[in-house]
Amino acid sequence: MSNPSAVIFGMAGLRLSEAERKLFQSSNPAGFILFQRNCDTPEQVAALTRELRDCIGRPDAPILIDQEGGRVQRLKPPHWRQAPPAGVFAALYETDPEAAMEGAYLNARLIAEELAELGINVDCAPVLDLLRPETHGIIGDRAYGSGLEPIAALGLSVANGLMAGGVLPVIKHIPGHGRATVDSHLELPIVDTPRAELEQSDFGAFAALSEAPFGMTAHVVYSAIDPAHPATISRVMIEEIIRKTIGFSGCLMSDDIGMKALGGDFASRTTACLDAGCDLILHCSGDLAEMEAVAGVIRPLDGMAARRFARAMRGLPEKTPFDRAQVLARLDSLIAA
Repeated sequence: MSNPSAVIFGMAGLRLSEAERKLFQSSNPAGFILFQRNCDTPEQVAALTRELRDCIGRPDAPILIDQEGGRVQRLKPPHWRQAPPAGVFAALYETDPEAAMEGAYLNARLIAEELAELGINVDCAPVLDLLRPETHGIIGDRAYGSGLEPIAALGLSVANGLMAGGVLPVIKHIPGHGRATVDSHLELPIVDTPRAELEQSDFGAFAALSEAPFGMTAHVVYSAIDPAHPATISRVMIEEIIRKTIGFSGCLMSDDIGMKALGGDFASRTTACLDAGCDLILHCSGDLAEMEAVAGVIRPLDGMAARRFARAMRGLPEKTPFDRAQVLARLDSLIAA
């Protein structure tokens, strides 16, 4: 079988349309990502993940979701638990770091259990962006703190909790979205902080988890390093900062290329991401015409990108024993304290 193509696609609804099925079969994406529009009941989501993998004939294909807790949670009550946001554990860390790390781990372990039951094997978490006074609200309580120590400790706890439940983490938004004062979904953030300061702060949070299986880029311009391009489409940022300074060795995906921080049509966005050094393109909207444009220029996963992708997927661990009621009770007691 030929290598999958270097793209992760979303889809429009609760089931695959015939047009989507044909596109996915012909383009052979590396995997898929689900959003709230794709999730109704546990039975429906489990059926959809099976349908997606059957469509491309790869039973181990990654299926992603953003299930951080708090505001960013695609699976919602009443069928799924409302998980606390990262900010809860950041606040707890200030008074009891051990309790905060245990709580972050247990919360992630509960999330992983819910995802694995549905056939979802990759969670786009943890967020490793530093919370600063100027940080745009799009990050806000999604951050695990304002210092390197809590973010590294809590981020690692989340990653370990997910993997203990058989789900791979995606660290984001590398090399850091915390200094952005605008929402990259809507416009292009520009950060003017000197490189030396970035290396001692924002970049360091990601260095602590540099061996994570997957990472997601930030659509942010760091003017001291590359004033012309956001990190997602900057070869300098990816090669010099993400791969060397931070030392990230995992499979690197773009943030959603449909976000307004990026310019140009979808074919040019796709090519720019790949040329800069992204291993995977993330396209989330489920818009068929956009996906067809991406599919028209997408490349097979090969070389180092293919090796990093294969290594990430090989890292999917077996689930550890788990008592949901006991874990929930322990998590509630930690947060209440």
